[in-house]
Amino acid sequence: MRIPILLLALTLVCGMAVASPPEDLPAAIYTDPPHDPAAPADMVVLHIPSRGVEINGLAYRPSGAGPHPVLVIFHGLPGNEKNLDLAQAARRAGWVAVTFNYRGSWGSPGRFSFAGTLEDAAAVLAYLRDRDHSTALRIDPSRIAIAGHSMGGWIAAQTAARDGAIIGAAMISAWDPSQSASRSRADVIASMRDDMESLAGVTPETMADELISHRAAFDYGRITTKLVALDLLVLTSDDGGAGRMQALTHAIASAGGRRFRLEHEATDHGWSDRRIALQARILRWLTNLERPAT
Repeated sequence: MRIPILLLALTLVCGMAVASPPEDLPAAIYTDPPHDPAAPADMVVLHIPSRGVEINGLAYRPSGAGPHPVLVIFHGLPGNEKNLDLAQAARRAGWVAVTFNYRGSWGSPGRFSFAGTLEDAAAVLAYLRDRDHSTALRIDPSRIAIAGHSMGGWIAAQTAARDGAIIGAAMISAWDPSQSASRSRADVIASMRDDMESLAGVTPETMADELISHRAAFDYGRITTKLVALDLLVLTSDDGGAGRMQALTHAIASAGGRRFRLEHEATDHGWSDRRIALQARILRWLTNLERPAT
């Protein structure tokens, strides 16, 4: 009886291993792409010039000669959640995914600042659009999308408002710095004290003072009209920020915007138990960006 029982167990295990995924799940979440020996998938370390230093970056290149579209991912504050699963999923879908660390964060040289993150984002886009770099990375510099989580969502919106050449932006549980800065200085300092990991050249006090002094400049209201024509994906979660993002998209709609999508997921700020759902939302959005306009 031992052999039949063993065969039955192996059959059950194998059956579980090949169970079909949901039909609406993008294949790039669970399927590895074909290997291309001439242009294999790989990772390329980047040293990106920004304000006199070279910040650290990484390009996840898909297989194939390309040129491939690009997704740049902006991490949050301080960036414990890097969303590298999104980078891997985007690469499997045929995109070059680029991640990087702002000045003064996670080993990138320089001093961290909120204003500096916007300068670094612009520097990354300029680097990718350089002809030599785009050729080496096998990318199409005319097809760059950006996405950001938490503080990175704010950076994505601000960058999209300043850069008219990107093809789309995604905001994931985006942070509202002007709302944070509206509290008392003591409260802002306390909130910054929890976000000091891996940041250089700052203190909770200097971070709070920058936020407070730049409250108006960092407000989403200043960039609403510049987001009207953008393909914008706004993803919210149960972290207390959904109302502010609803207000942002309402303002965009009131200004004539029709190319945004607002979607909510019942999960925490880091999408801790909805990572596959997050990948699926991002991949569907990227697919729609690649479709020709009708």
